[in-house]
Amino acid sequence: MSKDYPRIVTSPPGPKAKAIVERDRSVTANCYLKEYPLVVARGQGAMIEDVDGNRYLDFMAGIAVASTGHSHPKVVAAIQDAATKFLHICGGDFYYEAFAALPEKLARIAPGKEPKKVFLTNSGTEAVEGALKLARHSTRRSAFIAFEGSFHGRTYGSLSLTNSKVTQRAGFGPFLPEVYHAPYGDADYIEQRLFPRRLDPRDVAAIVVEPIQGEGGYIVPPKGFLSKLRAICDENGIVLIVDEVQSGIGRTGKMFACQHESVVPDIVVVAKGLASGMPLGAFIARADLMKWKPGAHGSTFGGNPVCCAAALATLDLVEKEYMKNARAMGEILIAKTRELQSKTKTISDVRGRGLMVAIELTDPALVKRVVVGAFKKGVLLLGAGKTAIRFAPPLVIDEEDIDIALSTIGDLLSD
Repeated sequence: MSKDYPRIVTSPPGPKAKAIVERDRSVTANCYLKEYPLVVARGQGAMIEDVDGNRYLDFMAGIAVASTGHSHPKVVAAIQDAATKFLHICGGDFYYEAFAALPEKLARIAPGKEPKKVFLTNSGTEAVEGALKLARHSTRRSAFIAFEGSFHGRTYGSLSLTNSKVTQRAGFGPFLPEVYHAPYGDADYIEQRLFPRRLDPRDVAAIVVEPIQGEGGYIVPPKGFLSKLRAICDENGIVLIVDEVQSGIGRTGKMFACQHESVVPDIVVVAKGLASGMPLGAFIARADLMKWKPGAHGSTFGGNPVCCAAALATLDLVEKEYMKNARAMGEILIAKTRELQSKTKTISDVRGRGLMVAIELTDPALVKRVVVGAFKKGVLLLGAGKTAIRFAPPLVIDEEDIDIALSTIGDLLSD
């Protein structure tokens, strides 16, 4: 093995990590999940080092965020250069070049040839909220259709759509009215059951869908599902919002996952991997939908100049190099994971596109055991859904990284 990771020098959490974990527990909100006691000191590429000197292979990229790896030199340089000039002026009220350059770039790479306009936010959930507001404003309709198993965020509008875990919703009602959930992957349900019995399509502002479900378990829908949703929207004057927060920015081997079906959304929502870890999101809409007037929507920090610089550097790297690598490494990852599946009875399914891949385990209890066990051996993983483990590594990984991760998982499943 040529990598200098994984390398466990003291059983995690080590003494320095334990001290920071205790400080954290005494003052931070107890709603944070804290999957396992990883206390990060630094990162480089696909490697994370903790405060006790342990090194890990990061196979979850901060939940699909570190698209160009940790602290990519070109991204860091762009951040440093921007930070020396000015940190904030509010792009909603004033002008600076990066606030024009990034929307130009996003409008160019977004699916479809129609003119686009872009609103910049701080996060994915804010971008979803803005997309919902725009859909209602442009259609003058009130209802939304989302899907069982979906995750769109935790603020009230996006949480009203979210349907992946009861923990995310328990105790927070009432939610946004007129939100209807359909089975994911079943477009016929909308036309054959929802419209005839419960919901007039003329009242629907938007259908909101993940092209591959994220928190719901990395579920890839049946071929034709997104195309059928597009047709339903076209027939009924409904806005199609595609939530690419986790699947976008090259992760699936294309810039956006909906492009695997050549589907063009009316609004596409991005965040996570957009700025390699800097807080930034966006919703990109057909220009003719942006009918609202100045002041109808806004953000103090959205499109911060330092974040915009990070995003421009990220998109350049993804376009030129890492999207292609995600496609190539994704094929290898899926092939080798299916090979592992053939050797164990505990993996019931392998699914995904590019570097958005999941294994389904036969026993829900195995998920936590494998995730925590892998952490102790130096590989960072996360679960998804009830019985899946997601693979969402930085788009910079190579075949050796894949072999390390799968060997570790294989050993744990054998044990």
